[in-house]
Amino acid sequence: MRHIKEAVLGAAMIALGATSATAADYEFKLHHFLGEKAPAHSKMLVPWAKQVEENSGGKVAIEFYPAMTLGGRPPELINQVRDGVVDLVWTVNGYTPGLFPRSEVFELPGVHTNDTVATNLALADLFESDLKDDYKGVEVMFLHVHAGQGIHMTDTEVRSPADLEGKKMRIPTRTGAWVIEALGAAPVAMPVPELPTALQKGVIDGALIPWEIIPPLKIQEQTEYQIEGADKERFGTTVFQVSMNKDRWESLPDDVKQAFRDASDREWMKKVGEFWTAGDDFGIGLATKAGNTHITLTPEETAAFNEKLAPVVDRWVDEVSSKGIDGAGLVDRAKAAVAKNASN
Repeated sequence: MRHIKEAVLGAAMIALGATSATAADYEFKLHHFLGEKAPAHSKMLVPWAKQVEENSGGKVAIEFYPAMTLGGRPPELINQVRDGVVDLVWTVNGYTPGLFPRSEVFELPGVHTNDTVATNLALADLFESDLKDDYKGVEVMFLHVHAGQGIHMTDTEVRSPADLEGKKMRIPTRTGAWVIEALGAAPVAMPVPELPTALQKGVIDGALIPWEIIPPLKIQEQTEYQIEGADKERFGTTVFQVSMNKDRWESLPDDVKQAFRDASDREWMKKVGEFWTAGDDFGIGLATKAGNTHITLTPEETAAFNEKLAPVVDRWVDEVSSKGIDGAGLVDRAKAAVAKNASN
């Protein structure tokens, strides 16, 4: 951890030279795993930070450190913010398997299907009642999902679960691993920045990831096929968080806390959902323009996948129930919350 703290200090000193002329009362370091050209950085995190700064009347300044520039690997982000090495992080819950068991309910196939806005709002609806205990040591600014896991293949056309048998597939989370196992393939865990090299070298045959990641990582150059279910149905999704160190949060005055809360309200959650959906549409358009084949499964083909994936939900319920969590009830509440927000 010492080397990470030294890296943070060094990077912060560099940043100070650029920002000291307009130093704010409250300065924050936000660390994350994608590059500054990634849409998630430029079109989600940066606008959110600017809104916080505006809401605070200039009291807040948020400095970005993308692509793990403060040191460590993506799975270390949550401990960096919990330990106070950085103030804020944007990270994937599933990079630390089992650490956020309640929130995993939204990653399950059949809970999130194809409505990113509805799932984001459902996360907000259930946070205080069902999810909050997952987030010890941090103050959550907002949770969100991406548009959902599609199947990307280097050279295999997939129209049935049998087409995936024996294939090595990159997965983002442990729930993603369960999906891949249920489909007869072998899961390979890795942070998303490592995906292009793994595809190039044949370490994996494909990946479970949304379309929006295609442009920043040039996935269209490493794959030939992109597959999703009927009506854009996906095979689960991934939960992300933007969170602040809890002690740092508790030290802030009420008006500064309100600046963060107002920037992270339900309207913002809708915008985040719309952003990820639009990014997905752009990504698949780029892939097809490059000559890739976009396969939309028929309703009958989709049903065959769903039949294979039904045991994933049962597996998750059994797993979290052993920890004293009402897994079956949480699945029901999550599905109901998504359905309630589907028309918003």
